[in-house]
Amino acid sequence: MIRTFAAAAIGSTTVVHDPAVGTNHLPPQPLPAGCVALDDQQVAAWPQPDPADLALDYPLSMCWSPIVRCNLDCPHCLDDKSVRESTAAERRILAGHIAASGVLGVDISGGEPLLLRDLPELARAIRLQGTSVVSCTTNGWHLARRAGELADALDAVRVSLDGATGATHDTWRGEDSHRRAITGIRAAVDAGLFVQLQMVLMQSNKHEAQALLDLAARLGAGGVTFLQMLPIGSGAALAAEQMLTDEQAQETVAPLTVPDDVRVRLRTRRSASEFTVLRADGYAWRNTRGATGISAFTSVTGPADLRLPASGSAS
Repeated sequence: MIRTFAAAAIGSTTVVHDPAVGTNHLPPQPLPAGCVALDDQQVAAWPQPDPADLALDYPLSMCWSPIVRCNLDCPHCLDDKSVRESTAAERRILAGHIAASGVLGVDISGGEPLLLRDLPELARAIRLQGTSVVSCTTNGWHLARRAGELADALDAVRVSLDGATGATHDTWRGEDSHRRAITGIRAAVDAGLFVQLQMVLMQSNKHEAQALLDLAARLGAGGVTFLQMLPIGSGAALAAEQMLTDEQAQETVAPLTVPDDVRVRLRTRRSASEFTVLRADGYAWRNTRGATGISAFTSVTGPADLRLPASGSAS
């Protein structure tokens, strides 16, 4: 499949960011900087750099959570629901700062970002300079209703599915969440959006990992990302019961049979280390090493406030 990626020269190296899977890749030859249409099978075969080996001024990718509100109340949520939510005017300003920062990939999350009427406008504002690709992570409840207007605003949509079956998923996300998410995925695929499913990998759902890959193939989704649970926010209370080690997660994912045209990623806690999150109050945060915590470091009043520390390696 041909879809849009973001490319940039980091020193003498060209790096390509995949907005759906959230990975970074090293092409075999230099590419023009900016958004570029590439064959995703070719990109998937390219090696992935260790960000620590790159001379980065800004993170290659980041998460922006411009909204605290959510229609669900998931017990493993990472978000800090006590922070102030930015106004629409503040969101427009922050989108401009992100667009000018040099970040290749931005995932708009929350809260539930599909509750924002201005979500398409924010995504387009980040993409305006032609240097960044934008995805959105959603619980899928409102995706069927909004897929059409998002199709030309986003480069990918990531839908949370914490189980291949309604019984498992709804245990974590609430009654009818699985059906609503599946309906939204189908609508997004029909609208031409590239869809990546995301499962928070836990003790209680790891047995459905293969079934989720098979479901992704049936729905026409492009891939599945297995997210190691982070003991942050509400999820901290569940860590002792539900959290896998990175080694256990790798042992779960490694033997899976991957259907054709499905891209699979395991995001370990190690790979989530020092990841940058811009929260709804306009403060930038970074995961600690090992992604077992998160801490604020500055209020974002301009693109420079997203700059990495001298030894930064955030991906």
